[in-house]
Amino acid sequence: MEIPPRLVGRDDEIRTLRALVTAARNRAGGALVVRGEPGIGKTSLLHAATARLPGVRVIRVDGYEAESAIAFAALHRLVVPLRAYEEALPAAQLAALRTATGSAEGPPPDRFLVGLGLLGLLDVAAGDQPIVCAVDDAHWLDPESLEVLAFVARRLQAESLAIILAARDDDAVGARTAGVPVLQLEGLDRNAALALLTASVPQTLDPLAAAAIVAATGGNPLALVDLSRDLDAAELAAIGLADDPVPIGRTLESHYVHQVRRSGEESQRWMLVAAAGSSADTEVVLRAARALGIPASAADGAEAAGLVVLGSTVRFRHPLVRSAAYTSASGAERRRVHAALSSAAAELGLTELEAVHAAKATLGTDPAVADRLEQAADRAGERGGFASRASVLTRAVELTPAGPDRVRRQVAAAEAALAAGAAHVAYELLAGIDRSALDPVLSGRVIAVETALAIFVPEGTRIVHASELMLRAAELFHGRDLEREQLALVRAFEYAMPPERLMEGVTLDELGRRLTAGSELSEGTVSTVLRGLGAHILLPYADAVPLMRRAVDALASIDDADALQLGTISVALTTALWDAPARHAHLVRCAAAARERGSLHVLDTVLWILSLVEVNGGSPRRSGEYVEHVRELRRAIGYDAENVVNVAYLAWQGAPREQVEAIAEGAGALGFGGVQASAASGLAARALAEGAYAEAYALLKPLVDDPYLQVTPLQYPDFVEAAVRSGRPADAAPFVALLAASADANGSPWNRGVSERSRALVAANDDAEVHYRAAISALDGAGVDLEIARAHLLYGEWLRRSRRRREAREHLATAAEAFEQMDASAFAARARAELDAAGGSVRTSAPGQAVHLTAQESTVARLAASGRTNAEIGATLFISPNTVDYHLRKVFQKLAITSRRQLADRLDALRYGQSIASSPAHSRRSVSADSGLPAR
Repeated sequence: MEIPPRLVGRDDEIRTLRALVTAARNRAGGALVVRGEPGIGKTSLLHAATARLPGVRVIRVDGYEAESAIAFAALHRLVVPLRAYEEALPAAQLAALRTATGSAEGPPPDRFLVGLGLLGLLDVAAGDQPIVCAVDDAHWLDPESLEVLAFVARRLQAESLAIILAARDDDAVGARTAGVPVLQLEGLDRNAALALLTASVPQTLDPLAAAAIVAATGGNPLALVDLSRDLDAAELAAIGLADDPVPIGRTLESHYVHQVRRSGEESQRWMLVAAAGSSADTEVVLRAARALGIPASAADGAEAAGLVVLGSTVRFRHPLVRSAAYTSASGAERRRVHAALSSAAAELGLTELEAVHAAKATLGTDPAVADRLEQAADRAGERGGFASRASVLTRAVELTPAGPDRVRRQVAAAEAALAAGAAHVAYELLAGIDRSALDPVLSGRVIAVETALAIFVPEGTRIVHASELMLRAAELFHGRDLEREQLALVRAFEYAMPPERLMEGVTLDELGRRLTAGSELSEGTVSTVLRGLGAHILLPYADAVPLMRRAVDALASIDDADALQLGTISVALTTALWDAPARHAHLVRCAAAARERGSLHVLDTVLWILSLVEVNGGSPRRSGEYVEHVRELRRAIGYDAENVVNVAYLAWQGAPREQVEAIAEGAGALGFGGVQASAASGLAARALAEGAYAEAYALLKPLVDDPYLQVTPLQYPDFVEAAVRSGRPADAAPFVALLAASADANGSPWNRGVSERSRALVAANDDAEVHYRAAISALDGAGVDLEIARAHLLYGEWLRRSRRRREAREHLATAAEAFEQMDASAFAARARAELDAAGGSVRTSAPGQAVHLTAQESTVARLAASGRTNAEIGATLFISPNTVDYHLRKVFQKLAITSRRQLADRLDALRYGQSIASSPAHSRRSVSADSGLPAR
């Protein structure tokens, strides 16, 4: 295509954007962030790339400063032309999208569910015609709209859709669009800049001066064009040959100030109104101008001067023109204009815009305006706009006189910033609070925010005090806010889990007593849960079991909203009860609730927990799949890997011991004692598999000597095996007794199975077999694949040493095949070696028939085989139905099938010996101080 004169030197950039559009035409969706300094040509490039696209629907959405604090304002403008496609969306996505854009009422939606709704809406609309969504001035978008667009941009794979975001170099934009490819615009190269300058200057310009001007402007196209239009050759030469560098931003703005003032007094006043009222609603500007007595012809004068472009919206030639029009006026003039804009917005029913302009019209404090801003912030929160709520409340604080209302708004703003994930904003807000003005409830709320920040953004060893701090918050809520008090107590227990033995400031017994006392304050689910947790800590195990069971049953009946608040607490209770099916059911239910509501941060935590519990009796393969789900989910959010590495899984997968220990040590330095214990447990299991029994004993002995709640009993069976096989059977005996006693109390088949397996290891040779058989019988169907495979392995080894080779081969083959299936490579190698010694072999597939699916293909295949529709799979994986279809077609090709009916059979046929797993991509990152570790 012919490149417009203003785009001299941008051939490569236009080709890049055109390639993006061409790919979208061919159902290969993609996105790009075009970044650069003011005047570098982002807008011109965006228009050139989206001009003359036959057969493509271009949807343009611009950012406006006046709307940057109105939650989902830009999203509303984006979805308006697509309303006809809304009914094709799943109900939850449609409700979230409508609530966010203010077209329906409902509970505040998670912004990621809104993002999934937008992805689905654009995907459906693009089925009729490829879509290019072009967003200019993205740095002025409200944060919620920008995050939603970035979410969609990161999820594009097989859609007829391209998203192009043009923005200034801005840290906030960079953070919100992380993970989206960037096209960084720099100044024009020397030859292109000289060509543009020469074409723009009517007189002949000295070549030396021209080269100096190019160097001084850094090849900024707007600087070259606009300065050359109003300065003669001599003035340009003076700029170019000056000794000092040219501050192009200030030079251009001064240049535009001169142009604004030269346009005439009325046009200057009209441009001030337009600059102050920057929004998509031109009617607000027109009404305010009329109220100020500015004639309509003033707009024509501004347009004739080449400073604005009038249409359905008012667009300034450049942001620096708008800045010049605004800053050239006095403060009193600007406040008068904002007052007029506020009145105009009120007349049009734009209450949030009214409050924003009223705030800008106010000098000093004004309680009435602060009240209006707080109401606007509440409306933003009702639509799920927590970032906007925090921003608007912060301005409300500035307008509020010192006193209770000011402090209350500061605390609410900090809570909103935390909910939006803006930790640095929350820290700044908390730092500005006058602690002496806080009442007890507000003090408790401040502590809760500070503690959550310590959990998610660890600083030093603050996480080790998190449980203590939440107990302090609960005490402040006591007798004043029952609901907050009980939830603070639940958090106090949750926050005790990451540090485990490193917890400081409170003992487990003190925590247990406080939980129990809190449970007596009322009746209900939370009270039942607190009672169960208190019993878990304080009571003898047999006495605690009924109370823990009641708590688990209570959690099974909560609704989705409560599942997001309380769901993960079930892990401690179900693990303490050795109830693997209930543990899995609770976590899966919590994950489903998080998906349904788009709460990706909760889903991230739940999937990570699932990856962790799978290495405790489940399946390393499933653990790895959950790890990959976490990574994929975090890529959707905008991160490149999980926050906390599952070190136990790394150990199971054969990562070097030094690496596992280094990650654990780094986590321990931040207070995450649970990661250290998990690393030791994983390394011990691998040592057992490799026959390094003394090493396993050394790793586990410190843990079992200092047991921690529900965590350590799971390590007893490994310690028994390590102690017996390393020649220390007396050390094993007490733990065999503990396992038997807990199995008697809880009735768990899992607990009974590992108890019998442990008894077999310490039993006399003639008595061992009955216990091995009892172990296998109990573990069959208990939902702990790894445990039953290990029972078959140990029994097979015992049979071989008892010279019962035929029977040994049967159990060893069962173990070897199970270990292979679950990717427990070290145990698989041990089982194969034992089977070989017994004269047997493992069943394998025919050569060349291995099938390798990516992690996402594997997940899509399993979900499709279970009967899920494309829409349901898309909602589960946060991708569009078209992308699901794309992956399924690739799966069908790899598996040589043609329909979903064949999928389940084909997957079953490949259970043994063939690989249907994700490509190996284990994280090698260690935990760092700025990694934002979640409460895990």
